[in-house]
Amino acid sequence: MSGHLQSENYSLRQQLESLLHEARRNEDKMRRFDQLQRQLIGADSLPELIRLLLSEYKLAFGVEFVALALVDHEYEITRILESECDKTDCGGLTLHPSTAPLEALYQGRTGPSLGAFDATIHQALFDSAPGEIASVALLPLMRHGELIGSLHFGSADPGRYAEGCGTDFLERLTEIIAICLENALSQEQLKLLGMTDALTGVNNRRYFDHRCQIEVSQSRRQRRPLVCMLLDIDKFKRINDTYGHQTGDDALMSTAAAIQSQLRAGDTLARFGGEEFVVLLPHTDMHPARQIAERIRCCIAAKELHAPNGEPINLTISIGLSLLPVENHTAKNQALIERMLAAADKALYRAKHEGRNRVVCDDSLPDEAAPAGPAISPKHLLKTAQKAALAALNILKRTLALSK
Repeated sequence: MSGHLQSENYSLRQQLESLLHEARRNEDKMRRFDQLQRQLIGADSLPELIRLLLSEYKLAFGVEFVALALVDHEYEITRILESECDKTDCGGLTLHPSTAPLEALYQGRTGPSLGAFDATIHQALFDSAPGEIASVALLPLMRHGELIGSLHFGSADPGRYAEGCGTDFLERLTEIIAICLENALSQEQLKLLGMTDALTGVNNRRYFDHRCQIEVSQSRRQRRPLVCMLLDIDKFKRINDTYGHQTGDDALMSTAAAIQSQLRAGDTLARFGGEEFVVLLPHTDMHPARQIAERIRCCIAAKELHAPNGEPINLTISIGLSLLPVENHTAKNQALIERMLAAADKALYRAKHEGRNRVVCDDSLPDEAAPAGPAISPKHLLKTAQKAALAALNILKRTLALSK
């Protein structure tokens, strides 16, 4: 009898230790979850929130693969991440212009889906080699009954996300993430409103100053060219004075739309002030940049703009181009930006002075791009030419004297 009691006591102790171990593990899990939750709520930007989901969760919970898919109907998330691309690593993120791919994945389910890895369904969700993932957890991110994204976990352990396991923890996680994503996107939209010109809908000077720092940093680090383009509507004051400010506003909006229509996806357009616009062309040399500028000029000249009385308005634009100066590593970005803008402004002034409705490129060379050897001034060249002419004249005189 005593042996039987000892066996029962041992079994009970084993069960108690197992329960205590599970309780401690759950306590540790909730502590890590609480810490991650605070980080998610405290994220000060959408890129920071995405980084936390893709990197910190993986580290905190030992998940081998984490991927995030977001619905980006108006390409707002794309623009936000492009403006922060110098700071954010978004590996593992996929953006969809519609909910269709995610709806096909969940087939009407609104809760987490756990189970074995199926290559035909899940391989496209992860950046993983075949055979690296054995079980997956798919978490739909819902707000107000709409699917806004999906978070995917992949584990090499077949039992990590087995079908039938409890999903309370994951359901709570998806609710928090969805709320944080919605709030972060709302904050970014407010930021974009503060960096957008209300009249033309293009970026404003504040955004340009921010973006210019990023483009210059990337251009220097990657050793790629960067062209700045300043564009100014010709005789804009006369349009305002003759036809009224509403027509002037129409001219500005028409010009902004024409410029944008000729730019590439990675180019930056902003209203610089008044009737002046500025464009950054990354990874572009002066010759292709001039071709883009000529297309813009021709597009604007071909636009049909009419005054309120139906009178046609001849709308043209002058454009100045400059190349980011090649400098040593000690030069500050702001100094290079100021030189680039000053050179583009000088070229724009020349375009105005030479008759308007034209493109002029800055013809100055950075110090490092100058030819090797000492600089030769125009005055020195003139003196050299005069000496050569006198020498030729003396030779001619001597030749004539010998022929007599």
